[in-house]
Amino acid sequence: MGKLSVPRAGPGPGAPETHVTVIRMLCTRPCKVVPAHSNSPRSHMPGEERMTTPELRRNQHHPELRAAARHIGRRRFLTVTGAAAALAFAVGVPGTGTAAAAELDTARITDDPFTLGVASGDPHPDSVLLWTRLAPDPYQADGGLPAGRVTVDWEIALDERFRRVVRRGKATAHPEFHHTVHVEAGPLAPGQVYHYRFRAGRFVSPAGRTRTAPATRSRAAGLTFGVVSCQRYDQGYWTAYRHLAEEDLDVVLHLGDYLYEYAVNDVAGARAQPPGTVPEVFRRETVTLEDYRLRYALYKTDPDLRAAHAAHPFVVTWDDHETENNYSGDTPENSVPPEEFLLRRAAAYRAYWENMPLRRPQLPDGPDLKLYRRLHWGRLAQFDVLDTRQYRSDQAYGDGWQYPGPDSEDPTRTLTGDAQERWLVGGWRRSDAVWNVVPQQVTFSQRFNSTTAPSKVSMDSWDGYPASRERVLAGAQAAGVENLMVLTGDVHVHYGFDIKRDFSDPDSRTVGTEIVTTSVSSGGDGSAKPANWETYMAANPHLRFYSGLRGYTTVSLGRELARADFKTVSRVTTQGAPLTTAASFVTEAGEPGLKPA
Repeated sequence: MGKLSVPRAGPGPGAPETHVTVIRMLCTRPCKVVPAHSNSPRSHMPGEERMTTPELRRNQHHPELRAAARHIGRRRFLTVTGAAAALAFAVGVPGTGTAAAAELDTARITDDPFTLGVASGDPHPDSVLLWTRLAPDPYQADGGLPAGRVTVDWEIALDERFRRVVRRGKATAHPEFHHTVHVEAGPLAPGQVYHYRFRAGRFVSPAGRTRTAPATRSRAAGLTFGVVSCQRYDQGYWTAYRHLAEEDLDVVLHLGDYLYEYAVNDVAGARAQPPGTVPEVFRRETVTLEDYRLRYALYKTDPDLRAAHAAHPFVVTWDDHETENNYSGDTPENSVPPEEFLLRRAAAYRAYWENMPLRRPQLPDGPDLKLYRRLHWGRLAQFDVLDTRQYRSDQAYGDGWQYPGPDSEDPTRTLTGDAQERWLVGGWRRSDAVWNVVPQQVTFSQRFNSTTAPSKVSMDSWDGYPASRERVLAGAQAAGVENLMVLTGDVHVHYGFDIKRDFSDPDSRTVGTEIVTTSVSSGGDGSAKPANWETYMAANPHLRFYSGLRGYTTVSLGRELARADFKTVSRVTTQGAPLTTAASFVTEAGEPGLKPA
């Protein structure tokens, strides 16, 4: 039986007052934003459904915060905030430097605190992560709870009526971490479906359904998972999630852009809700920790998202919008001082961990969070979950579609960072899985937007980092990976690609498959065949499928065959659209490449 309880953060003894100020203000001070212009050119593939970027703004933190931040470099910032984070997350040990929050009598909770539902994630053979957050009034900064820690009971059972409870325990929801609860529930049996729920005082949460992975060395016969990404709240309803919740899936992979940082107007944009439905607090871009926390609350009040989380365990990774559009490592989109961006990134990363079903190894350390990780489904599949945002070199020639050149083709450039790249290739060398699956963010395969040379490519995707892609493909080849499957989000369209060993050679052999899933809502309704459909198919002969509607993808893996079903909804600007399987493809083990099912 395990639990993760999160005590109070504190700056630690001996921390200089300047650094204490920075840490405290990160959590509490509101930040102002004023209009500014981007100094990096932006463009997207014609016909490719992307959001229209609003007026870009420079983030102006409180002057005292900016002054304090400038007195510390990145190394010192990491040292101070990292020490505070480590103290804050020590299980059962009060934070150093400040008194722990007093315990809140649950009798004082008079309204349902489980308004944001429940979730589970990262299934292991012997455990699974269970998540919830207490928020009787989720649109308030404090969630409608006094600043006290709350004891939360949890239980996990073999049946949905909870007559056969196999594990139960207590966790603590701390105000310093927005009354979120992360429980590493176990030990559990491998390959087993479970039901779970929480209790706070007289209130009981909705029940969730989850499962554990098969035993590590088992010859698992099959696996079916969903793939989703990109759910901008104000560009449509999340009907896709309602359908996803009804699927018979083992797990769901979320590939990023879980939330968007842009302001949401009072009618929720394309959702066209009654004026004033969206409170004033959401009508600004997210910059502070409070901003990001509130934005997660807005998103998690959506009933379709809550239904999907309750139905399936999620394995999550982020892209850019969980922090800021198209940022690269320490480099923000706009001309913001680096120390200010690190403060924003630290706030975004902390709010992300608080609100996602993530385990303790993913705890943030100041502006850093090690999100890349490896999961196994017996000996059937190895999942190497990547982070292509936090460690990358800055985009060459801006982050839109540009002509390749010496800067983008510099062999020292990296999309993953050196450590993550070594980890990925090293994991392949040790893998005995039938399928090596790589959930990540941006398009891996080459994409041209013209049938005549030269063609522009996306500088934000792997095309903008060709040396990095070549090293990864060479590593897969050297490791003897036969069944490589890359999973991608980001671009708001469905693609099915054959991955070529050398994209510049039309006769190059196929070495893998890339499944790109469309958005849940980002980009609005979309169209099955965008305006550039014919040109794009002709310019990329390794492209097997392309659709611009919203939806998700399901993938079924067997020991001999993999199947991808690209699923779409006809509209997202109104509710209730039916689900359609737009296309289905298979790839045979040992013979990479997509074939119509």
